[in-house]
Amino acid sequence: MSEEPAPKSIPESSSSAVDGGRTIEECQDMIQRSLRNPTVKFLRQHLEKAGCGFGDKFIKAVHCDKKIAGGYVRGEGILVCSNHMNIQDEVNQVIIHELIHAYDECRAANLDWSNCAHHACSEIRAGHLSGDCHYKRELLRGYMKIRGHEQDCVRRRVMKSVIANPYCSAAAAKDAMEAVWDVCYNDTQPFDRAP
Repeated sequence: MSEEPAPKSIPESSSSAVDGGRTIEECQDMIQRSLRNPTVKFLRQHLEKAGCGFGDKFIKAVHCDKKIAGGYVRGEGILVCSNHMNIQDEVNQVIIHELIHAYDECRAANLDWSNCAHHACSEIRAGHLSGDCHYKRELLRGYMKIRGHEQDCVRRRVMKSVIANPYCSAAAAKDAMEAVWDVCYNDTQPFDRAP
């Protein structure tokens, strides 16, 4: 999600689950469990090596009005939308995806989230490296393509995210994604290869 306006939240005292999601408190517990996930630990270590360690409040559960799973907000950290989370794997995926955005921002001093190409590049990397587009996840979403599903999924999810950026029209998002696709899809840092 990057530097899109922060999801609106409700006060923690009234954090009840909506539409089957989790309460903020339940989600916060799931976030703590996520910090033990090997991929999350790996990304956290590499953020620290790059000089961008984070504290206890960097990843937080919030209630979101928009139908999104979470987001990364410059200067605030990672927001996980508790009311759209149901299982631990969903929380893990959101955190891994958003940590890749945090890593991108850490290593690129000039990353500008209002620049459609910069945003598209980070989304390509996050979609490709986080496991968001693993074929099992795609099957659960109702996408049945056997060959080429991963790149199609990454493209679809990049477009959805970049179009949500108020600085990027649909045409600008598509042009930006195509312009940076090869370089960004093949950039697997901090991993040696795509997990």
